[in-house]
Amino acid sequence: MSLAKQNLAQHAMPGATPSSSISSGAPDVWVVVPAYNEALRLDATLAALGSHYRNVVVVDDGSTDATRTVAMGHGVWHLRHLFNCGQGAALQTGIDFALRQGARIVVTFDADGQHQVEDVARLLAPIRAGRADIALGSRFLGSAPGLPWSRWLMLKLGVLFTRLFSGLPVTDTHNGLRAFSHDAAARIRITLAGMAHASEIIEQIRQHRLRWCEVPVTIRYDEETLNKGQSSWNGLRIVARLVMGRIVR
Repeated sequence: MSLAKQNLAQHAMPGATPSSSISSGAPDVWVVVPAYNEALRLDATLAALGSHYRNVVVVDDGSTDATRTVAMGHGVWHLRHLFNCGQGAALQTGIDFALRQGARIVVTFDADGQHQVEDVARLLAPIRAGRADIALGSRFLGSAPGLPWSRWLMLKLGVLFTRLFSGLPVTDTHNGLRAFSHDAAARIRITLAGMAHASEIIEQIRQHRLRWCEVPVTIRYDEETLNKGQSSWNGLRIVARLVMGRIVR
């Protein structure tokens, strides 16, 4: 059993808090929001999502701030890891839960306010039309206001590595805004607990021969999100480790 799966089995709480005030839209869509110490930004994120989607699952990844209190105040489904396992593990917890509840489409959406709720409908369109199994958001086909040139360069290098070693002509690698059909969500298994899960998902799209497309989205940057997020060099190291893993297998 992988480290991520061990952590999930031992430290993911089995219960969840159901919504009492969510909207009635898109009942077949479940939005999974991984959150680690996002109390300050989560409120606005959940308010936006709750006005459009009735099934929102916050996976509190062992936060030490008021993330849990904020989530429960919105009446969304709430799952909690007893300690921080990493975003990949949080996503797998949320996806598994959504599938058990009968989700037909699963969307992943960051908690920090960088994603725009209006973009979710664009991701859903190719899935509903049967044109794709997975829709990946791309800031480079859309827009990324506030993106520093150094982060732009590192993201582009990450895309280059991913293209070379996955064979998929993606334009954006580490973008947390995605939509999965039920079957695709069930086949993708995230085993890397940390941020490397983004490249792992793309690798599994190739392995399972899933139909995919990219959709233009907007990712907004400000000083707070840039300081909180992983460094550009760390993102590049993640991709490099995955590349080396394929070479030595």
